[in-house]
Amino acid sequence: MAEEHKNHLSRAMTSRQVLMISLGGVIGTGLFLSSGYTIHEAGPVGTILAYLIGAVIVYLVMLCLGEISVAMPETGSFHVYAQKYLGKSAGFVVAILYWLTWTIALGPEFTAAGLIMQHWFPNIGTWIWSLLFMILIFAINAFSVKWFAETEFWFSSIKVAAIVAFILLGAGAIFGIFSFHGNHQLIGFKNFYEHGLFPNGFGGVFITMLTVNFAFSGTELIGITAGETKNPATTILKAIKTTLWRLIIFFIGSMIVMSSLISYKQTGVTQSPFVLIFSEMGIPFAADIMNFVVLTAIILAANSGLYASTRMLWSLANEGIIPKIFKQTNRKEIPIYALIASMIGGVFALFSTVYAAGSVYLVLVSISGLAVVFVWMAIALSELQFRKHYVASGKDVRDLVYRTPFYPWTPLAAFILCFLSCILIWFDSNQRVALYYTVPFVVICYVFYEIKIRYDKK
Repeated sequence: MAEEHKNHLSRAMTSRQVLMISLGGVIGTGLFLSSGYTIHEAGPVGTILAYLIGAVIVYLVMLCLGEISVAMPETGSFHVYAQKYLGKSAGFVVAILYWLTWTIALGPEFTAAGLIMQHWFPNIGTWIWSLLFMILIFAINAFSVKWFAETEFWFSSIKVAAIVAFILLGAGAIFGIFSFHGNHQLIGFKNFYEHGLFPNGFGGVFITMLTVNFAFSGTELIGITAGETKNPATTILKAIKTTLWRLIIFFIGSMIVMSSLISYKQTGVTQSPFVLIFSEMGIPFAADIMNFVVLTAIILAANSGLYASTRMLWSLANEGIIPKIFKQTNRKEIPIYALIASMIGGVFALFSTVYAAGSVYLVLVSISGLAVVFVWMAIALSELQFRKHYVASGKDVRDLVYRTPFYPWTPLAAFILCFLSCILIWFDSNQRVALYYTVPFVVICYVFYEIKIRYDKK
């Protein structure tokens, strides 16, 4: 078992794997299942506007993360940066929020995977499939980081292929190359203006924006992989630089196709727009194909979630914040006790969806939903402080392998836009509860660790 203090675990991930993780990691069930709801609420133009703004916010955050993660490629990433440049208590809050985000997400992912399997095997209980997927994901993460990265690579490849096929086939239907509703005709983009640019009012854009940031969560996972990536400076930098066009092509491209082929009045949450469009194009087994793609998205999300939460616990233990047992690794340099603790947390989340959905689970989901935006704000502030400390130490900024462009305006813009997206939640009665739980939780965690620091000094 490894006991010495170190900044990263085994560097086993290749450039090919990290680039595909960064490419497919952000494409989740939100795009495949919930996209119809966002179009219904904001209209075609409003949805695209919200996603464009969200993509810019994420890109600004990734530019900030790029400079620090290339200069300090550590496992734990932004938790370590926040602790070093914003204070130990801030680092503790960032780590707890991020760990909670991914661990809580595990429960619903396992349940969703079980429900999808019942589409093909209706006589086998959902809980059996959920248990099998738990064992599978745990084994993938426990065996080696290479297994984790390779699984991410292939599952991401399936998702990316499905999105590309959807956009290309959908574009063909829009311009009359492929049949839609049984006819070859030029459909065009009349849905964008037929009912007005903002059919539900401009306020629908802001309501949609609140969910956009959550849909883009997972992009920052690139920073955590920096500690286990070969040639992190080259690989991580390449992944971060392609963030904006990835989000625009996959999300905006998909939204344009959906909005063009389906009226915003038809979209909703009862059926995936992907299934609806594939079916109307006459593609056989459309529902089965998309259920398989969504299943891979769910497995990938659980795989990423367990990886991220495990590394965050390891980082906390490595920094001496939580018991040292969580930094212990097996022969493959996997932090096995942190992995077990994160999986147990996911199991508790699964139980809370059944036995305390209206109380405990509601609180957990509310906190984890806003947590990613808080983490992004911490990344932006960490970048501001990192550059200040770097210059104050007498070093030349030109020596940095990568420099965040337009410093300090980029991190300032990233922080302000993330902060505004949090404030906007107040104006949506359905999501306002997230502020009620998250803000007090952050304050409690911060004060708790401040007290712990002072007690340890005595």
